[in-house]
Amino acid sequence: MPAAHGGFADAQRTDGAMPIVLPLRERAAVIDLWLERRLETVAPEIMRREGVDLWIVAAREYNEDPVIETMLPSTYMAARRRTVLILHDPGPGQPLERLAVARYDIGPFPRAWDPDAEPDQWGRVAEIIAERDPGRISVNRSSTFALADGLTGTEYDAFMDALPAKYRERVIPAERLAIGWLETRTPEEMEVYPQIVRIAHRIIAEGFSAKVIQPGVTTTEDVVWWYRERILDLRLGTWFQPSVSVQRHEKAGGAREGEGDFSARPEENVIRPGDLLHVDFGITYLRLNTDTQQHAYVLRPGEDAAPAGLVRALAGGNRLQDILTENFAAGRSGNDILAGALAQAEAEGIGGTIYTHPIGFHGHGAGPTIGLWDRQGGVPGRGDYPLFPNTAHSIELNAAVAVPEWDGQTVRIMLEEDAFFDGERTWYIDGRQTELWLIPR
Repeated sequence: MPAAHGGFADAQRTDGAMPIVLPLRERAAVIDLWLERRLETVAPEIMRREGVDLWIVAAREYNEDPVIETMLPSTYMAARRRTVLILHDPGPGQPLERLAVARYDIGPFPRAWDPDAEPDQWGRVAEIIAERDPGRISVNRSSTFALADGLTGTEYDAFMDALPAKYRERVIPAERLAIGWLETRTPEEMEVYPQIVRIAHRIIAEGFSAKVIQPGVTTTEDVVWWYRERILDLRLGTWFQPSVSVQRHEKAGGAREGEGDFSARPEENVIRPGDLLHVDFGITYLRLNTDTQQHAYVLRPGEDAAPAGLVRALAGGNRLQDILTENFAAGRSGNDILAGALAQAEAEGIGGTIYTHPIGFHGHGAGPTIGLWDRQGGVPGRGDYPLFPNTAHSIELNAAVAVPEWDGQTVRIMLEEDAFFDGERTWYIDGRQTELWLIPR
């Protein structure tokens, strides 16, 4: 991606105050407003795109469907008893009908079941279907995407047993419907998402500073737990345990980072002058997630900048990001994007590994998988899914670069920044790291 693309800044903002973090009650109002807007716009668009007339989203308490979690009102922490939500499309130009076959009203889904009149909950679902006579009925089942496979086998069997025979043959998996609902970002969400990513960037910068790190004393695990405490202080959530690791000149007495094998967490290290630090970090706020990887350099006595070789290495990682996002095109599969980007990187002499994923309601979100760190030849199934407009992605990858000041030792610049694809352009939601954080600064 160019340094500035269509008016969007490329570099991360490194100054300014922490964005506002709303009180819980105000967060709830935002979440409910966004949900109503999504049900008015995203749901009918995706249902009509996929040719679905009626969509059933169901779960039992403590056995949640990943989709139903995104359709419940803000004050619902989970499904209650058995919760069945129904979206019915009566036809073009008409709003979707929303129904809850549940003991309670479910926010924007009014209750459509009286257990005293009809004790059989799935029987009531069957009645609703018969009354509307839909041509195509979707339920959340998928062998490819876990996020679209929320209806358990026992619940599916109970539903099918209650359904008249003529409707059973109309039931189809809701794979692309569920993924489309989850991956699509609305204009309202994208007005706020930059602030959410900025909060994550601010926390990373604070942790990668002399406020937290005392070289020769502070360990990588000290920084990890500082990040966890800082997230808690801000009344935010995280969807994974952060990690902090070290790459250092081997002659300086340290073990180098693994050769791209990320199957185990890095070992604890005391942070020392001359170290290249790496963090993998994410937060959850307003039901949206972030996922960021950045680097910092710990200055040696007498230094006021990182070695030129490390600066060039970061630039190589940025170029690999550009190559990847230049290969984004609506309708192109994740596997095709991966193959195109890797071929271009090889032609430019960049030793790159790409493992990019969607992000949004889930950290490893719904949509096309663009490589895994251990599967650079493509990912069958999830990698065959196409790239759609109005989706967010964590541009995750690494570039292996030889550093002259470290006697030609290979350093992996492991980057991850959240970006938005609008159908034509890809832009970083709050910029990206283009300069190493320096400790101290």
